[in-house]
This record gives sequence, structure tokens and C-alpha cells, in this order.
Amino acid sequence: MHRYLVERELLGAGNLSAEQLQDVSQNSNEVLRDMGPGVQWVLSYLTADRLYCVYLAENETLVREHAKRGGFPCTKITEVLRVIDPMTAMLQTT
Repeated sequence: MHRYLVERELLGAGNLSAEQLQDVSQNSNEVLRDMGPGVQWVLSYLTADRLYCVYLAENETLVREHAKRGGFPCTKITEVLRVIDPMTAMLQTT
């Protein structure tokens, strides 16, 4: 599985109500169930006018297909090549 960062331009994203976010999440989950195990939504970050969603998928095509079936905007998809965090500083080479 590959990790992808999906940018979705959506004016007013940060002002969506709890009910709207629940509806979008339920729609996404239903589409994912229909698509099978080759694509998985991990989480999303909302800003004022964008969503940044993290996916695990066999390929980018499946991520695009999820957006298409769900009716979600899909401004840009970028494959994540590596992940670092504060623990990366603690790595020791032996």
C-alpha cells in the first residue's frame, strides 16, 4: 500500500457543521466499502478553504475513483515517500 496526501479545495470547509462532516464521512465510508480493501481513508485535516486527506491505497487511480464516486473535489494527489516525526531524531545507526 502507498500513502497519499489529497488536497481538496472546498470554500468554507472549516465552517462545515458537525452534521455536514458526519454526512460527508458516512458517504466516504460507504463508497470505500463498495470499493473494497484496495483503498483506505486514514484522516483529514480541515482548513478554512481546503481539506487535506491521508489515504492508503494500492495506487493513485483508486484514490481518484473514490473522489469521483463520492462526489468529492480532488485538487491534487501527492504520494508520500517518507514520514518523519520527533522520534526520527532518536534513530541510531548500528
